[in-house]
Amino acid sequence: MPIRTTLPMPMSILNISAYKFVGLDDCAALRVAFQSRCDALELKGTILVAPEGINIFLAAPRDRIEAFMTWLREDTRFADIVPKESLSDAAPFNRMRVRLKKEIITMRAPLIRPEAGRAPAVAPGDLRRWLDQGHDDSGRPVVLLDTRNDYEVDVGTFENVVDYRLPSFTAFPEAVAADRDRFAGKTVVSFCTGGIRCEKAAIHMRDVGIDHVYQLEGGILKYFEEVGGAHWRGDCFVFDDRGAVDPTLAPSADA
Repeated sequence: MPIRTTLPMPMSILNISAYKFVGLDDCAALRVAFQSRCDALELKGTILVAPEGINIFLAAPRDRIEAFMTWLREDTRFADIVPKESLSDAAPFNRMRVRLKKEIITMRAPLIRPEAGRAPAVAPGDLRRWLDQGHDDSGRPVVLLDTRNDYEVDVGTFENVVDYRLPSFTAFPEAVAADRDRFAGKTVVSFCTGGIRCEKAAIHMRDVGIDHVYQLEGGILKYFEEVGGAHWRGDCFVFDDRGAVDPTLAPSADA
């Protein structure tokens, strides 16, 4: 008799993460509007709203996510948001929450206003090329700086990184201040999961006088999407029920 094989079912849930630093003076009204729209579309996840911008984590079938993004981009402040995507068998969130915050990522450095100007960014493909050749396009050595918490780094990170073993992102400014001599004459590339922490970190480093600092555009998730796992070891911790994703953006088998 022929052997029957069962093909795996395609993963049906689209997970997105996105953020934008932009000055907002209508946070309370946005929270109500976001919650209403997400509930109507039966989305699950979390949206953070703060005077410095928005931070989005959502999960649902693709058509519902696309409907939300179409609606979101009708607000010109959010028209250029491009989310990072991954797939899973089920939504990795139990409910939908829209929360008001003082910062969309907490550094407790109120003088940082990212909407006044982004830090320079390096695209994932260019970072891989720099790592392949051992220097940036100006010949400077490249230092990779992991801006995530220590338990995230333990799940996986790039080769040869600077890891401050941060208990939280609020400890980043002090850690950099004690280590700034390391970066003299080098190109620094800060990175995090989706780009938000490394952007804020790069702005802070620039503001305290450290030269040649870049953020990894789109963070680790965009690097996986465009480059895969080159120069990476392990998986990437994510803040949802998947626990971690591998360099193919599939839920980690070890999570």
